[in-house]
Amino acid sequence: MNPLIVRFKQYIVLERRMSKNSRDAYLHDIELLDDFLNGRPIEKATLEDLQDFVEQLYDKGMSTRSQARIISGIKAFYRFLVYDGTILDEDNPTKLLDAPNIGKHLPDVLSIDEVEQIIGAIDLSTPEGHRNRAMVEVLYGCGLRVSELINLKISHLYFEEGFIRIIGKGDKERFVPIGEMAQKMINSYLKGARLHVKIQKGEEDYLFLNRRGRHLTREMVFVLVKKWATDVLGEERAKSISPHTFRHSFATHLIDGGADLRAVQQMLGHESITTTEIYTHLDSDYIRSNIALFHPRY
Repeated sequence: MNPLIVRFKQYIVLERRMSKNSRDAYLHDIELLDDFLNGRPIEKATLEDLQDFVEQLYDKGMSTRSQARIISGIKAFYRFLVYDGTILDEDNPTKLLDAPNIGKHLPDVLSIDEVEQIIGAIDLSTPEGHRNRAMVEVLYGCGLRVSELINLKISHLYFEEGFIRIIGKGDKERFVPIGEMAQKMINSYLKGARLHVKIQKGEEDYLFLNRRGRHLTREMVFVLVKKWATDVLGEERAKSISPHTFRHSFATHLIDGGADLRAVQQMLGHESITTTEIYTHLDSDYIRSNIALFHPRY
């Protein structure tokens, strides 16, 4: 690996405390640029070099959202080179590098009825049933990221206080309220099916385990959610549903119900309130019905 990229990796791990998924994405994107430069020093890349690189991404059919993510990583890398003293600020080639306009993206959201259908369809008679039900109750009831769900520890459950401790992006800690239904299903899982799992050494404190006694992977949760959504809502509807959809639904249903935006921001672990504001979008049917009722020319 290019020594500059190695130093950048140390920086985002030790100083920025970036999550593993984010730093892996950044490093992958910068290595793509390094390969594209074909031996030319990455610290001497020009704006024209970077524009050619982005054009190549476009030619390969990469989506504007993916292009924007890669450009964001490259800009972070060159800001580091300035911070590190490798290049001068006026020589930063990304200053005039524009990201493609991706527009405002509204996440897909499950209706309350759809959430209840998925939860109600989980078979509690199977060995994994209580675990699966508890997982969905926590995903939807607490608005967790899938990485936060699979890393949830038993020692981080504070049911008497009504909270769970979450270690989020960048190892940032937050306490999230947990409702009675989620608590009930977790306790049912802990006192039932989980007792019959042969737990591997070092996995004892993880809450959600697979049959082999290890904590679940992100991929496993994605597969399970996709299967439940397909079985209950159909293949077409399930295409846009992932574990993150429950997080979107959690936030949207809270705000639609009148929850304070900053309270939702804290529960989601968003650094910026602007990230949370995306959930303030109004239902299109609601907007249409109001126009129909009140606009004289509709």
